[in-house]
Amino acid sequence: MDILQVSHVSKSFGSHKVINDLSFSVPEHSVFGFIGKNGAGKTTTMKMVLGLLKIDEGEIFVNKEKVSFGQNTTSRFIGYLPDVPEFYGFMTSAEYLMMCGEITGMRRQEGKEKSAELLELVGLGDTKKRIRNFSRGMKQRLGIAQALLNSPRLLICDEPTSALDPVGRKEILDILHSVREHTTVIFSTHILSDVERICDQIAFLHEGSLALSGNMEEMRNIRKNGDIEIEFFTPEDAKCFLTNYENCVHGQRAKDVSSSGSEAGMAKVIIPSGSEAGMAEVMGILLQKHISIRRLEQLEPTLEDLFLEVAGK
Repeated sequence: MDILQVSHVSKSFGSHKVINDLSFSVPEHSVFGFIGKNGAGKTTTMKMVLGLLKIDEGEIFVNKEKVSFGQNTTSRFIGYLPDVPEFYGFMTSAEYLMMCGEITGMRRQEGKEKSAELLELVGLGDTKKRIRNFSRGMKQRLGIAQALLNSPRLLICDEPTSALDPVGRKEILDILHSVREHTTVIFSTHILSDVERICDQIAFLHEGSLALSGNMEEMRNIRKNGDIEIEFFTPEDAKCFLTNYENCVHGQRAKDVSSSGSEAGMAKVIIPSGSEAGMAEVMGILLQKHISIRRLEQLEPTLEDLFLEVAGK
């Protein structure tokens, strides 16, 4: 079953079309990565899913119920974490969740038990500090707990890891991955390594339109072969290889990244995956010219490689 269906949705602000005929669906109990550069339309799409922005054209369904602007009938299925969540700083995390439970009509004992359970889940169970003293990562974790308070069918997170350090990012990603047993997670991001780590479904948004979508295996199969990286002992060897490589593939250039060598005097060359020259041609040049190398590796294709192709960079 698809918990979210976006069908031929368009949205403009004045003469600027932000979303153009966008369609995708999110399977239940998946972790869905909504990928795009800043300004691609990710936040606009999420606000339309939440019913906070009016749709110009198309339809959105959450748990098979149509989303209507200004009405909150589908909101009961959704938990939402904005990119910069705000809280009452004078409260503790437990006090804040208890207040949220009371606002939504939760019985006090139920709210107390649910708050304790969720704070333990996000690693804040033993924290007695006031929220004003929380780090950015702690606030993000509290935001996830708040979003899960009413046991939503769909958890929407807008750029949940964008301003966190590596430790904070790992903590948030681990939490999002762990809650998939109880809810469906959709999060927007431009940090593609986060998507590769926990997502099983993804959609690439480019200039308001869907460029690619599918599961992770399908995305990886689009680019079965990655770049070829060669590390030479000397820059002279790299230069000799590059000259012969360009002659072999009729002037097509490889990428000389000598300046990024890990040791002084060494050099690296990267053969793009879209090059006419494959591993056999590369090995043939090295053997013919008697060029010694320190390392040769066919890199595994990444989502970043694919997205850069989609974005036309």
